Amino acid sequence: MRRLTFASAGFLALLSGSARAADLGSDLPMTAAGFDWTGYYAGMQAGYGWGRSEITGDDGGPFSVKPDIDGGFVGGHVAGLWQFDQAVIGAEADLNYASIDGTADAGPGNTFGTDVKWFGSINAKAGYAMDRVLIYGIGGVAFAGIETSQAAGSTFARTRTSTGWTLGAGVDYALTNNVVVGAQYRYYDFGKEHFDAPDTFADRDQDVKLQTLGVNFSYKF
Repeated sequence: MRRLTFASAGFLALLSGSARAADLGSDLPMTAAGFDWTGYYAGMQAGYGWGRSEITGDDGGPFSVKPDIDGGFVGGHVAGLWQFDQAVIGAEADLNYASIDGTADAGPGNTFGTDVKWFGSINAKAGYAMDRVLIYGIGGVAFAGIETSQAAGSTFARTRTSTGWTLGAGVDYALTNNVVVGAQYRYYDFGKEHFDAPDTFADRDQDVKLQTLGVNFSYKF
């Protein structure tokens, strides 16, 4: 009887200790969940662009001039992202004011120029999230307002909207639950655009390819 009493008391003490441990465990905070990239974003970007323009035509014979272009840009973007486990997919659109230009001489007193005045794109975006770090690829349809010019005694300049494609990659980091910073590389091919020139100049085609490297700041809503 005495052994049964001691055994019962020990069993009750064990149950009591287990209950206290369970209560204590329920009071402890759970491990914090990782950053959720799902949401809508708006922000700004700025950076540097460089590339080459090829200007071709026929002026008593075929000619080709290739100005190197470079300069800065600044603009804004909007995006929507959805996260599934560590995969992130979404869409992004951007528009940039640019001063990316250059000239090349075809001969004494005969200078050709190219000036990218603005550019933008509508893109699909897909990446891999590691908590607050997102590594992604991006690509889509690109647009640009590109001027062609020539100074040969007299001068002319004409701007048209070119359409092409873009591909790139980047990395973003969530500083807070709402503030995201990052860096991005892009390649643009704006295709070949035909320009009709005044009578004293030759009509020409202009083919522009551009690379950019920029930094971005976004706010997640």
